[in-house]
Amino acid sequence: MAKIKVKNLLLRTFIGFNPEELVNQQDVLINFEIDFDTSEEFLESDDSENILDYKEVTKKVISFVQQGRHKLLEVLTHNILNLLMEDNRIKYAKVEVDKPHALRFTKSVSVVMEKTRST
Repeated sequence: MAKIKVKNLLLRTFIGFNPEELVNQQDVLINFEIDFDTSEEFLESDDSENILDYKEVTKKVISFVQQGRHKLLEVLTHNILNLLMEDNRIKYAKVEVDKPHALRFTKSVSVVMEKTRST
């Protein structure tokens, strides 16, 4: 099993339900990790043919977030998690989405969700 972690992916999107949030994009900070099976043969060959390409996975997340509109941080987090789990090679995923400066006197508010594929 291998784990890929993508840290501090800073994107802009429409998030929130207050009037100003509906017309102005805001920053979100996304961290996610995914676990996937790796065979010993794969690791010894150093061949990219059967790799889980973290660049492609991240590009899917970027596109989804930037094109989307969500009122709730919980729903955005849940939808990113489901997007990651669409790839059957991913056995576990954990997503944390931060909304910087969502509350006065705080640096950020975040929601964390995780999912394990049942076997």
